[in-house]
Amino acid sequence: MLQVAFIREKKEIVLKGLAKRNFKNASALVEKTLQVDEERRSIQTELDNILAESNKLSKDIGFLFKQGEPKKAEILKQKTIHLKDLSKDLSENLATKSNELQELLYLIPNIPNEIVPVGKSADDNETIFEAGVIPTLAEGALPHWDLAKKYDIIDFELGNKIAGAGFPVYKGKGAKLQRALINYFLDKNTAAGYNEVQVPHLVNEASGFGTGQLPDKEGQMYHDATDNLYLIPTAEVPVTNIFRDVILKEEEFPLCLTAYTPCFRREAGSYGAHVRGLNRLHQFDKVEIVRIEHPSNSYIALDSMVNHVKDILNELELPYRILRLCGGDMGFTSSLTYDFEVFSTAQDKWLEISSVSNFETFQANRLKLRFKNNEGKSELAHTLNGSSLALPRVLAGLLENYQTPEGIKIPKVLVPYCGFDIIN
Repeated sequence: MLQVAFIREKKEIVLKGLAKRNFKNASALVEKTLQVDEERRSIQTELDNILAESNKLSKDIGFLFKQGEPKKAEILKQKTIHLKDLSKDLSENLATKSNELQELLYLIPNIPNEIVPVGKSADDNETIFEAGVIPTLAEGALPHWDLAKKYDIIDFELGNKIAGAGFPVYKGKGAKLQRALINYFLDKNTAAGYNEVQVPHLVNEASGFGTGQLPDKEGQMYHDATDNLYLIPTAEVPVTNIFRDVILKEEEFPLCLTAYTPCFRREAGSYGAHVRGLNRLHQFDKVEIVRIEHPSNSYIALDSMVNHVKDILNELELPYRILRLCGGDMGFTSSLTYDFEVFSTAQDKWLEISSVSNFETFQANRLKLRFKNNEGKSELAHTLNGSSLALPRVLAGLLENYQTPEGIKIPKVLVPYCGFDIIN
């Protein structure tokens, strides 16, 4: 969430940033926000003046009683009663106006970093890096959903029977490969200095608002109305909320965490060939990395996270590319995002497998995540997160790119985790 003082003082920068995002009705929303903020501050000033006057009258009343002038004191006492009623009304108005302001601020996305390219959709994203060799597959090569059926390692029909479309059942070597990837990712992350945590798979409303999934992604999250809890769309939500309402010491930076969780997304309205097999699921596994950083170091940390994911993909020997997302394709909370995509040879297309983002102070402001600087003043921290990695499309890429007439080979780095080197 942007700070209202920043919007007030840097209005043109905010509008320029929202224009880069192609954000509709930006000017009207910003003007409404500033109007409500002005009204809130006016009420606050009036309330402060009344409270100051009440405090002064209370002292005067005490003095008059000591001087033996109860009649004069009683006159002032009646005035304080009137001021008390006024302050109560103003306090209620202030709370209403503050809530209105908060709701408006929740609707304004983050401001893109200066290097974010201008663009409206994924077609305008910038490819900044490519690596790996796209294999030449043998004649009759299959997409992963057919490979899964051929080798009986993922059962989409059984998952549909149990829960519905988008909930696959992993079987035999497919389940072992899934577990191997999770353990490999966690080992790589912890070796790089990320502290592993296990977190709840359900979060409360405050956690959803804290990281920006609410209200922006409310329709995409599974919601239990009875307890007002949400199934997590990513480990980013519970992990980052560990630091909600926390004041850190400057010497505690950086805080680096990793977690494996299942993730749940309704993906309402998704249909067509692009959602076949593992391409888009309602439940999937993901290993996440999260960093809490000093503002002066967050973009150095972002580069470090990008290089970390590159290292994983290099070890898996998968062809991949890195995109810098344009303003129109960025997530609501992000200031700068890099997407990783693996090439799916059998499908002849790129599949997104990771997003690595810097949110600057946007999440921290919602979370009230601050630190005391060397001068003893409170500042907002910067938050970052990345997929390291999301499993379904990584698995799809492995199955398709490593298929041979003899079976599906396992990347060398995963063999110790799997206990086998081929699926046949």
